[in-house]
Amino acid sequence: MSFASLNLLPELQRAVADQGYTEATPIQVQAIPAVLAGRDLMGCAQTGTGKTAGFTLPLLQILAPLGSSSPSPARHPVRALILTPTRELAAQVHESVQGYGKYLPLRSTVVYGGVDMKPQTQALLAGVEILVATPGRLLDHVQQKTVNLSQVQILVLDEGDRMLDMGFLPDLKRIIALIPAQRQSLLFSATFSDDIKRLANQMLRNPLSIEVARRNAPAELVSHQVYEVSAERKRALLVNLIRTRNMTQVLVFLRMKKDCNKLARELVRDGINATAIHSDRTQSEREQALADFKEGRATVLVATDIAARGLDIEELPFVVNYELPYVPEDYVHRIGRTGRAGLPGAAISLVCNDEAKMLADIERLLKHPIERLPVGDLDHRHSRYEHKEHKERPSRDTDVNNARAAQPERGPRPERAIRERPVEKPIAKAVHEGFDFSKPYEPGNGGTADAAKPAAPPRRGTARPVSALLGGLSTPRK
Repeated sequence: MSFASLNLLPELQRAVADQGYTEATPIQVQAIPAVLAGRDLMGCAQTGTGKTAGFTLPLLQILAPLGSSSPSPARHPVRALILTPTRELAAQVHESVQGYGKYLPLRSTVVYGGVDMKPQTQALLAGVEILVATPGRLLDHVQQKTVNLSQVQILVLDEGDRMLDMGFLPDLKRIIALIPAQRQSLLFSATFSDDIKRLANQMLRNPLSIEVARRNAPAELVSHQVYEVSAERKRALLVNLIRTRNMTQVLVFLRMKKDCNKLARELVRDGINATAIHSDRTQSEREQALADFKEGRATVLVATDIAARGLDIEELPFVVNYELPYVPEDYVHRIGRTGRAGLPGAAISLVCNDEAKMLADIERLLKHPIERLPVGDLDHRHSRYEHKEHKERPSRDTDVNNARAAQPERGPRPERAIRERPVEKPIAKAVHEGFDFSKPYEPGNGGTADAAKPAAPPRRGTARPVSALLGGLSTPRK
């Protein structure tokens, strides 16, 4: 179905055409009319099927009549609030809002943590109709009284299940308490767990449920492959796959942040441009890493599950699970970064013996076994530095043996003549002025040196008892 048949404003249709889209996706076909009708909504669809446009386009159309060209902040109150779990997703949603709403007189901004609050405060005080935010930073602005949520008409929770996983439920309840009870609420996510359904029952009023694909379903255009390999050989296999399969853009997932940094450094030493993205990096570092990866300056982006939700990387062909996730549903979110917008993708998992149970849980979720591929010969060195040292050369023992074999044969070694050591003559005794220096010194031996010493002078006076000196003795009276 074309976007023109969805009764969108000409300005929105023009902006959609500028983005290169002509046909609406299934989630957009069902969600846009429902949102325009004022219904609360629960939208579930596979990742990469256009959920963001599914709520952004109708939201912009609802607010378009309220737009104003006035510079007064009072004419631009916050009327739509979009909450996302991560900074990267918030930035991408805001880009969509700006792209689709560029021909409308509506203001928007995004606020998230990890950066200075001052520019965000200036934008909020200037007035915006659409605010995209992460829960924590939004509450910071509420505490600083730089944002007023009393006129919010539309609340959108994007990736709501991820918010619950990250422990945002208390923050969500505080934010919901700050906005009017009479509002339109939309809940969009790639999956819907039982917990998120309970949250929806609390915050939504008679919601319309849209479920384009079954819950926790992976993208259909993604091929799944498994290499069974020991943990020590995973990096060698990854480097080999990147080179032999000519991978120019690979998103690699690990579980721990410190392991991301380590693997990225090792890949750089192996001659592969790699960078890392995780929550311990500053926002500017994360944005730079993502920009390098999108623009081709980095071949590999090593990430934790923070990047598994909401990252929209155009035409990403490969996702590698260097380590399998503990939760099978996270596998679906990881591989959802590829196979988007109708393009095929490959999800490759490197599985060691300790991850066999995790793989079985994933296959149970997918309802089919994953193809196993042979690892092949990885005995060659994968590092460019190790490769130089791995040239065929004889061992040290072989070098020694060859050197010995090249020497001419020698006859028997002649016996050395035994030389007799000369008999040492006894040292003559040294006598100086009557003192024999060859003997040890013995004090008080009556020698000549002692006799030459003058006698010590006698003490003056008679010895007195200590008690007498202290006045303790007295002379008896006669």
